[in-house]
Amino acid sequence: MAQQLEGDWLELATAGGSTIRVLKAAHPRARRLRLTVTPKGARVSYPHGTHPAQVSAFLRSHADWLEQKLDELNLLVKPLPPLRVGYTTDIPVRGERVSLDWAEGPYPRIESAEAGITLIIPRPHTRALPVARGLLASHFESLIRRDVSRWLASYVPQLGLAPTALKIRPLKSLWGSLDTRDRINLDLALALAPPAALRYVLAHELCHLKVRNHSPRFWALVETLFPGWREQRDWLRQNGSLLKAELDRLVADVAD
Repeated sequence: MAQQLEGDWLELATAGGSTIRVLKAAHPRARRLRLTVTPKGARVSYPHGTHPAQVSAFLRSHADWLEQKLDELNLLVKPLPPLRVGYTTDIPVRGERVSLDWAEGPYPRIESAEAGITLIIPRPHTRALPVARGLLASHFESLIRRDVSRWLASYVPQLGLAPTALKIRPLKSLWGSLDTRDRINLDLALALAPPAALRYVLAHELCHLKVRNHSPRFWALVETLFPGWREQRDWLRQNGSLLKAELDRLVADVAD
């Protein structure tokens, strides 16, 4: 159950026997209840005037998801080193560790090879870091769009339905979503994951075009579209928090 604590916190007892503290906050522009999880913890936001019992019921209905997400975040043992101009570092791209190097050139660009990525940054270097972050974000988005366009060519005829648009951006806790206008949102961090993990998330969201819930019918449709979905879902559960942290250090503060 969700128990009220002093201050701005709720305490939620889960079926697994653990207790989760959730920060609660009324938001002046909120139109619905929203639950988010970050390395700092869990937070539930809601419109002004929402009854406390409604907030508690909302948390109870998401207890399993919340416990899973917090467990994933506990896999992060130590903070990742910050991205520093001129310093070579290793990063994950499409499930492989590659080298991220720096070089000078007449205009900002990325050179990508099998061994890694080189950021070409012109002098002066006063804005090198934000320029580098923007280049990386654009590069990661192009990788995702390339794969997705290829897979859509086979999935859309099978489903008989297609999304109206595709948006790729950093997402706090989700890997993907389908909105009420049939637009698919994908997390930019999926560019760092193995292609099969990205393919699972795409197939998952495409199946929501036909089934908007997670009923047995939905999962049967996912199985038809992408039989290896369980393995990829488990991979994201085990490695997802690290991927999101990697993306954050690489493209943090890049505008949506």
